[in-house]
Amino acid sequence: MTTAIEISGLTKRFGCLTAVDDLHLQVPSGQLLALLGPNGAGKSTTTEMVLGLSKPDSGTLRVFGHEPVQAVRRGLSGAMLQNGALLADASVMSLLKLMHGLHAHPLPLGEVIERAELGPILRANTGKLSGGQAQRVRFALAIMGNPRLLILDEPTVGMDVDARRRFWATMEELADHGRTVVFATHYLDEADEFAERIVVLTQGRVVADGTGSQVKAVVGGRRIRFNSPEYRWDELPAVTSATREAGGWLLTSSDSDATLRALLPLDGVRDVEVTAPRLEDAFLDLVA
Repeated sequence: MTTAIEISGLTKRFGCLTAVDDLHLQVPSGQLLALLGPNGAGKSTTTEMVLGLSKPDSGTLRVFGHEPVQAVRRGLSGAMLQNGALLADASVMSLLKLMHGLHAHPLPLGEVIERAELGPILRANTGKLSGGQAQRVRFALAIMGNPRLLILDEPTVGMDVDARRRFWATMEELADHGRTVVFATHYLDEADEFAERIVVLTQGRVVADGTGSQVKAVVGGRRIRFNSPEYRWDELPAVTSATREAGGWLLTSSDSDATLRALLPLDGVRDVEVTAPRLEDAFLDLVA
């Protein structure tokens, strides 16, 4: 399988701050990958280097075997940045036609408009678009050059729930046709549901890499929530941690069946809920 992104020993410093620290990562073609991390984890710096917007201090980085700038010039890379400015005082259609003419081998304009669902707003002024509408225009510009690699930064910010669903259906279709999609998001449920692979960064290093299930496994056990005025959680079997919540408790158990058998007969225990660990739980543990 062709490697879309190959990173080895990548390091980037800003003065005394190391934003990316000896990063190693390989992304195969056709993969839908979520890049997660707290603010300052190195996500934006890494994607800027992948796009050739910034040069590393050391290490190597190749996009389909090319230097990042060369890959952009060949039309292999496309990007949708959250705060990318749109041409002011122009209609959406005028902007699309202008940018379409700059690409050597663009997708048909009608296909771009359809994929980004821009039909109803083609006559709208770019300065009067809602946040979700502006994101769809940025997405159209990102895919217009028919790139093999798409870098997306918070792509669904400003979109409603239905628009997000349709957007991710489009992303899955693109990946099914061999395009590589790397996206950064703070919507962890989105990453868990749609990404084939999740990479978590903190302090410029990879601290987790795998499927959503594999990343969540670092937390271990199941969560048991219940209401009870008083109880001794350390007397229950298989409980690894307990947190007091409003009116009740949240337990982590390595054997939820054993914990429940001991818990349920206790006086005052009610509203018991058992859930699997969420990606958010694993994320908070990993970046703590």
